[in-house]
Amino acid sequence: MLIAQITDVHVGFEPDNPDEYNQKRFQRVLEHVLAGPNKPDLMLVTGDLTERGDVASYKRFEELLSGCGVPWYPIPGNHDLRTNFSRAFPDVPTPGGFVQYVVGLDGLRLILLDTLEEGRHGGAFCEVRAAWLRERLAEKPDVPTVIVMHHPPIDVGIDWMRTHRGEPWVARFAAAIAGHSQVRAIWCGHLHRPIVSQWNGTTVSICPATAPGVALDLRPMDPDAPDLRPMVVADMPGFAMHWWDNGELVTMFGFAEDPVPLAKFDGRMQGLVRHLMEERPE
Repeated sequence: MLIAQITDVHVGFEPDNPDEYNQKRFQRVLEHVLAGPNKPDLMLVTGDLTERGDVASYKRFEELLSGCGVPWYPIPGNHDLRTNFSRAFPDVPTPGGFVQYVVGLDGLRLILLDTLEEGRHGGAFCEVRAAWLRERLAEKPDVPTVIVMHHPPIDVGIDWMRTHRGEPWVARFAAAIAGHSQVRAIWCGHLHRPIVSQWNGTTVSICPATAPGVALDLRPMDPDAPDLRPMVVADMPGFAMHWWDNGELVTMFGFAEDPVPLAKFDGRMQGLVRHLMEERPE
């Protein structure tokens, strides 16, 4: 099973521009994901669907995904607004007023979480959401599970985008999943970079954004001393592909680009391919 993840689309950054830069980047990613050689079985959209959470931007986002040919499942990010999000996607469950739900697959369970606190850039995870998560995890303790959320619970060291380890929401989330060994991975967005880390006994992977990326700069930042460092960069729009096969979970990152092929599967490469496949056990 192949699960695509796209994140941080930020449609509506230029609301009056029909050729908006973020929209064009999103369309390039969709083309690579849906029309490429690795068409997924489903797609996750992990937050910041829009820049401002306005009704018109959600409508534009939905139009861009209409006819995509695979089921897709959204959650909000810190740029989204729950009321307009739920108006645009009325079939998405909102238990307790939060966008949280379960997607059951063949031998795998996805639990999608809401880490939005409107008006706050960083994550949030209150006791209502934590109680809901604990109940869902207790339902099927023997089924491999992935937690899907916008904000990563880890600190990656990019100073202006940091999630500090002592934040209460991180501790509350960590406590909710503690002891649940079925949690195989946590898939996130928010940081606009491909990142992988071990955290509390599981793997956190962060998907690159379709919108412009966050510059990789780990120097400390003084908010009172602007130093002209790059913060947002026009790198390639990206996505993740999560491959679930025979109980194993593999995450790969891709980018919407047309690389120049340096080798093709032709007669010159046939011997190498045959040799590599013969090495595999039967």
